[in-house]
Amino acid sequence: MRREMQPMIGQAWTGRHVVFLHCTSDNQLLSLYKSHHAPIEPPQPNCAETLAQFLSIGYQIHAITSLAQNEIQYVLVL
Repeated sequence: MRREMQPMIGQAWTGRHVVFLHCTSDNQLLSLYKSHHAPIEPPQPNCAETLAQFLSIGYQIHAITSLAQNEIQYVLVL
């Protein structure tokens, strides 16, 4: 008989956390998207400050993409 693992209520999340930061090319934070349980700091209007906060709590930059109309997307992973 094969037993399958069932998720437990209250079990700690053991996967990775992902955050997307959308910024303007002149350093303004436009939006922040995150995985459901991702730990975050309160975002700041200044994109560089928000990015510094996430790096200080352990996130790493996974990708940086130039978007249309002078926007930049940062993908951070913890």
